[in-house]
Amino acid sequence: MSILQSPLTRKLSVFVALSDRDLATLERFHRRRRIFQCGHEMIHEGQMNASAFILAKGWACSFKMLPDGDRQVVDFQVPGDFLGLRSILFRTSDHSIEAVTQIEASEVLATDILDAFADAPRLAAAVLWAASRDEAMVVEHLVDLGRRNAEERTAHFLLELGARLMLVGVGDRSGFDCPLTQYHLADALGLSAVHVNRVLRHLREQGLITFQKGRVLFDDFDRLRALARFDTGYLDHEGPLLH
Repeated sequence: MSILQSPLTRKLSVFVALSDRDLATLERFHRRRRIFQCGHEMIHEGQMNASAFILAKGWACSFKMLPDGDRQVVDFQVPGDFLGLRSILFRTSDHSIEAVTQIEASEVLATDILDAFADAPRLAAAVLWAASRDEAMVVEHLVDLGRRNAEERTAHFLLELGARLMLVGVGDRSGFDCPLTQYHLADALGLSAVHVNRVLRHLREQGLITFQKGRVLFDDFDRLRALARFDTGYLDHEGPLLH
């Protein structure tokens, strides 16, 4: 895949019009390509001097384990996302990251990021934008858990995933391929798997969304969006800010 077609380039190009110098720097980010199998823990909480990764294919999830063994999924990562960026900026990783499917990812060291910031400041601004957008999503997830009911938070979360995948060219308004199980969704949404199943069935019966056989179908995108009160402003997908 050429650097122009990579998911990361597509994503960052929403914020900044990338120059040839920026693209050359991004190409260097992809030198250390690795494959991880489903279930592999790429970064574990408490790990020191961890690498970061750029996800090219497949899905991953970031999570924290509680003392009683319960897991809270913080977010899912899709192609074009950084995995563990904080892990190379902090001394110690504050969360774990696991491959949800077999994935292809490029390993990025702290020196790669620091050199890129020095050599390509516009690209550095785009990476900062990506990190800030991820933080904005975490804020929305807090609202999901604290203020939205089960149907609203499920609809909002799946619409957000759809918007993120559309950005990198692997989804559209009709839906997207999704490898997540109801247990994954339960860990992300603060619900039981039984409750998730009930919510998805109710949304399907209302003609809003169908999630089966590894695909999410938006049966009525506009009504689903209205139910979730989904506003994409926090995702900042409106086009390059820096030319």
